[in-house]
Amino acid sequence: MTDYWLSKMFFDLQTPAAAAEYRADRDRVVTRYPLADDVKQALRADDVVFLSKRVNPYLLRYYFGAAGMTDAVFLARVREEEGKAVHG
Repeated sequence: MTDYWLSKMFFDLQTPAAAAEYRADRDRVVTRYPLADDVKQALRADDVVFLSKRVNPYLLRYYFGAAGMTDAVFLARVREEEGKAVHG
């Protein structure tokens, strides 16, 4: 299931100014969107897996880059979860 407001926030963060504002004060930016508490917690925790179930994969990857996560860390978190699914 996709989350419209989460997707909207991720889309809005595509501008350099918005991404910089988000990195400086995530909570201030998040309050502009009517997000559920579990989504807000996932954003604070950089929970790639939780968020991946709610947005388009392209927006997800862009979001984590805008939030300051390197591609290497992002992909490691995705692969870690894939490994859990295979072995768990």
